[in-house]
Amino acid sequence: MTAWPKVRLGEVLHHRKEFITIDDVQTYKRPRVQLHAQGIVLRDEVPGALIKTKKQQVCRANEFLVAEIDAKVGGFGIVPPDLNGAIVSSHYFLFIPNENRLDYRFLHWFSKTPAFRGQVEAQGSTNYAAIRPADVLGYEVPLPPLVEQRRIVARIEDLAAKIAEAKGLRQQTVGETEALCRSAASAILATLPIAGTLSEVLLDKPRNGWSARCDNADSGTPVLTLSAVTGFHYDAKAFKKTSEPTITSAHYWLKQGDLLITRSNTPELVGHAAIYDGTPSPCIYPDLMMTLPLDRKLVNDRFVWLWLQTANVRAYISSHAKGTSPTMKKISQGIVMAIPFPVRIRISEQHHIVAYLGGLHAKVDALKRLQSDTAAELDALLPAVLDSAFGA
Repeated sequence: MTAWPKVRLGEVLHHRKEFITIDDVQTYKRPRVQLHAQGIVLRDEVPGALIKTKKQQVCRANEFLVAEIDAKVGGFGIVPPDLNGAIVSSHYFLFIPNENRLDYRFLHWFSKTPAFRGQVEAQGSTNYAAIRPADVLGYEVPLPPLVEQRRIVARIEDLAAKIAEAKGLRQQTVGETEALCRSAASAILATLPIAGTLSEVLLDKPRNGWSARCDNADSGTPVLTLSAVTGFHYDAKAFKKTSEPTITSAHYWLKQGDLLITRSNTPELVGHAAIYDGTPSPCIYPDLMMTLPLDRKLVNDRFVWLWLQTANVRAYISSHAKGTSPTMKKISQGIVMAIPFPVRIRISEQHHIVAYLGGLHAKVDALKRLQSDTAAELDALLPAVLDSAFGA
């Protein structure tokens, strides 16, 4: 690495601007430049009539695409072949690699290193600091001969593929184990007679929370986001903060053990539920969730949580969720209260079912923790590979 000359990107890249006028009757692909140098993916495909700014740039495969504002947080990457011809606004910059001197794949991998990202961050350290094309052309890149570039790229891609395969196998194992656990739970719960509705085991009607304006002030009060209960698992880290005044006696404060259910989300996620574990504390739940005030003399809260995951309940919610948007559906207080429920199951039997299924969940959770540890180790491998390849 020390023997490789460093050159400015201006010597091996050319800034290209090609604007077109959007045709209202055509459909256009739009890319999303992922942060932290995670590459470029398809954002959406939209008819020209929905694109307000009629002058747009055209991307070409293998070009280096840089976001004007987000570059400082890794908003750049190589345009993949499937996004050839995609459009971006004037707030993005496109650069053509000189293929006689620079392999675009070499730039792709080098742009993920601290050596490259540090140059970008140094020029975009203030909030909303914009990167200009001249800045990009001034960044330095080590430039071995093309043959060496291609050898390095081949080695990196081989190792990256093996890392991705290992991660995929671990995720597949967890997924299969979770599926077996859900299957066991469904098999047990499906045998229970449905003789009533959820309203019969509630002390009161479900109640929406409060969606305060969140500014993430350090001293603010935590407000859960929808992802806190997505997947029927409570995520204590899924919150924002609000500095708006609060009322101590208000209904929107969470208590440990509260069962939350989302009342608005995508069709697949609406009606997901989870139990608040007491952290963070104090904590507010948002208007897009409801708390279910369970009568714990009649039901075990984890039994209700398990029941809400069954195929019968998911089918009920799917058929009753309302909304004109195909991507966002809502369930009302009345729909939640009318969820079919096995009201005649003694609480002692509920405890037994919860204990048995809890043991299965504990095994899945242990596997997840192991997978998380190994995933972190695998995540650290690629940066180490890049450090070695580029001599960082």
